[in-house]
Amino acid sequence: MNATQSLQGDIPVGNWIDRWMPAVVRPYCRLMRLDRPIGTWLLLFPCWWSAAMAANGWPDLWLFALFGIGALVMRGAGCTVNDWADRDFDGKVARTASRPIPSGAVSPNQALLFLGLELLVGLAVLLQLRPFAVAVGVASLALVFPYPFMKRITYWPQAWLGLTFNWGALLGWAAVRGELDWPPALLYAAGLFWTLGYDTIYAHQDKEDDILVGVKSTALALGDLTPRWLWLFYGLTLTLVAAAGWTAGLGWGFWPLLAAAGAHLAWQAARVDIHDSADCLAKFKSNRHFGWLLLAAIVAGRVP
Repeated sequence: MNATQSLQGDIPVGNWIDRWMPAVVRPYCRLMRLDRPIGTWLLLFPCWWSAAMAANGWPDLWLFALFGIGALVMRGAGCTVNDWADRDFDGKVARTASRPIPSGAVSPNQALLFLGLELLVGLAVLLQLRPFAVAVGVASLALVFPYPFMKRITYWPQAWLGLTFNWGALLGWAAVRGELDWPPALLYAAGLFWTLGYDTIYAHQDKEDDILVGVKSTALALGDLTPRWLWLFYGLTLTLVAAAGWTAGLGWGFWPLLAAAGAHLAWQAARVDIHDSADCLAKFKSNRHFGWLLLAAIVAGRVP
């Protein structure tokens, strides 16, 4: 955070949204979390990994750009759905009371109208892909809309998030090859365990608030045993990614960079302090580095 930026609850203020965007659109930018891009990266990387794994040589940069736009918009749609569903909970917690809906900057009905606009833009991007990929993309909505309610039902909402956020592992392959196969299925499973790891770390920031408002998370379920579970989650992530690369026929360049990506996950599991919110947030955000390392590994394994 720079010197001109501060926090109002969990909302950054004084940043580029306040400096450059018209006042009327600022609440919607914040509703999409445009000033907190880590969620977009975490949604985007499985798309890029899969598209690069399916490519014959260098990945298609136009397809990468489409996925970038789609991830930005659909992550925003997911945040809009989540904040609309949680509007009563968020208003009871100081950290989230300043979000656009509970603060009154955006009404619930305005949020739903904005969600419709986001979904239309996402559909416009999706329609640029092969028909089979369009069907795969539309199927993801069956996971997107129930997600905000999972934390009311189960202590493992992070598993549902993993199923949702890693759908791009299927979509990327489908966009390139017009079909699905074992490599994207294995990559999708790997993404599920990756998300279980990073979002459990993230959830440790919110333990007290979750108990206060009566919602569930893996942070509450696993408690002080979380670091041991991270080794399991991340170990399965790497095993399944390796299996995906092997079945996709990636070359030797894939393996040393996969080892580097694995070392990053091991660092997270070994060094995270689940009782320090700032450290949890930093470790969570560091998964962007894992995403780039794994993308580099896949490209290195695919390019002659």
